[in-house]
Amino acid sequence: MNLHDMVQRSDTVPGRRFDRFVLLLIIASAISMSLSTVPDLSPTWQVALAAARYLIVALFTIEYGLRIVTADRRWRYIFSFYGIIDLVALSTFYANLVWTGMMDLRALRVLHLLRLFRAFGSVRYTTATARIGSALRYARDEATVFLFATLVLLYIAAMGIHHFESQAQPDKFHSVFDSLWWAVVTLTTVGYGDAYPITVGGRIWTFVVLFLGLGVVAVPAGLMATGLSRAIEEERAEARRIEEATQRERERREEG
Repeated sequence: MNLHDMVQRSDTVPGRRFDRFVLLLIIASAISMSLSTVPDLSPTWQVALAAARYLIVALFTIEYGLRIVTADRRWRYIFSFYGIIDLVALSTFYANLVWTGMMDLRALRVLHLLRLFRAFGSVRYTTATARIGSALRYARDEATVFLFATLVLLYIAAMGIHHFESQAQPDKFHSVFDSLWWAVVTLTTVGYGDAYPITVGGRIWTFVVLFLGLGVVAVPAGLMATGLSRAIEEERAEARRIEEATQRERERREEG
């Protein structure tokens, strides 16, 4: 059995088995991490979960090493999306052994569950994933401009609420940096209620920001929908081109 094909490819029987084993390992890790947060666990459960944690991390470390060793371009894998996820998740765990109190980011590995579609070899889901990727590429420029505009709106919203509320509520709107939290919560229409205006000017300003926030929430969905529509149209156009080319080739053979 070729180690490279087993680790790097999902279109072979060993590769699919390897991917499924890793996915089961990720699910087991998520379950064990969740159980470890339950209060008043018995000593037996605590020991069992700790043993499972170390075993799973050891297997993850071996898997990460195998992916690097068998990668055609090792640095490309290390700095890929999944490579960075693995590196961060494992490094925070080992760092916690030395410096306790650091946030354990092993939960990030659940993002590998996205490989479930690839492991099962479903053409439909692979096509859907590629379609979403195309949609993100199509909307990339618009999303960049929208993100920049949103950052500008956040700053303006924070400046405005600081102007109206800093004297009335110095504990909550003492500076623009304190007001940024309110700006984020209000512009995204979340509204936790931990900081709210009490002055007339502040309430009017909040009304304006809330209306702007409706656009902040709606625009990304519109951009994604537009990108998906364009991706589907191009996919259908490509299918028609292939069908027409196949038809012409068939007709050419019949004439010959």
